[in-house]
Amino acid sequence: MEPRQADVSIPLQSSGWGAAAPGRRSDPQPRDYVLWSVFNVLLWCALGGLSCFGFPPLVFSIKARDCKSVGDLEGARRHGGRAKVANIICSVVVGVTWVIFIIIVAIFFSTIRAT
Repeated sequence: MEPRQADVSIPLQSSGWGAAAPGRRSDPQPRDYVLWSVFNVLLWCALGGLSCFGFPPLVFSIKARDCKSVGDLEGARRHGGRAKVANIICSVVVGVTWVIFIIIVAIFFSTIRAT
């Protein structure tokens, strides 16, 4: 009895780092923005204990992560989109608030130094 050789297929093109796997292409996984939400909560905490303004994006981010973990990709996309919008709003508001705070402190110290 002769030993049989196994059928082996060797791809002719090399698959680089960015090459997609063969087969059905699917939509990318929805993002949940949890790290950005935690960063916003910490920035609001640093701004005088106003972390309650950073909690809505965190809640939407955690909901998006929960939906993604149970396989509800549509819910994860919906909550992820809400978390993204809420994070943008929180980041802009906290940035503007920090700029206003720095301007007020600079004006305060310049008036103290002038007298």
